[in-house]
Amino acid sequence: MLTSCHDSSLVVDRLRDLARGQNTTVGYFYFDFTARKELSAADILRSLLKQMINEMEIVPGEILKGLREQRRADGHETELVKIVQMLQLIASSQRTFLCIDALGECGGVQRAKVLESLKQILDKSPGTRIFVTGGSSIGVEIEEHLSGRVASVSADPRKDDIITYIRARLAKDKTADAMDECLEADILEKTQGNISGM
Repeated sequence: MLTSCHDSSLVVDRLRDLARGQNTTVGYFYFDFTARKELSAADILRSLLKQMINEMEIVPGEILKGLREQRRADGHETELVKIVQMLQLIASSQRTFLCIDALGECGGVQRAKVLESLKQILDKSPGTRIFVTGGSSIGVEIEEHLSGRVASVSADPRKDDIITYIRARLAKDKTADAMDECLEADILEKTQGNISGM
């Protein structure tokens, strides 16, 4: 699991490039840790579904029917079931990549529902590929839900990489009076002390 939204966007961009004209669809979702509203599993999967439908030249009748039924659904649970069914239909008819960045930012109950939904999609379409990023703390959870179908890659940031990144960001600061060498040194010192917790 990677830990950077930037890394995830590179993966998504590459997949989208490879998907063009190949009967392949790519859906992606980036969690925003600053978002105040708790997203439901239905919200997340609906976003993936919309993207995939928008990429289709012709939307199959079953999907159109599912969309009409989803609008009439009474609550998130019923809606989630309909969304998963439509994602299963799409994934079984074409090569599918689903990318979810920073899944650890999703609340525990909703995260479990997302993972269970992904498992259901994989059950119907084992050729579907899922790329999930998040902290190491959710690795066990992912393995529980998607057991036997997970390849985990640790990409912990190195201390030097983080310091280089912070220096580059500080150098781009547009307010010249706000930053001096002393403040920069203080920021770097404090950051280095907290890197191990990232």
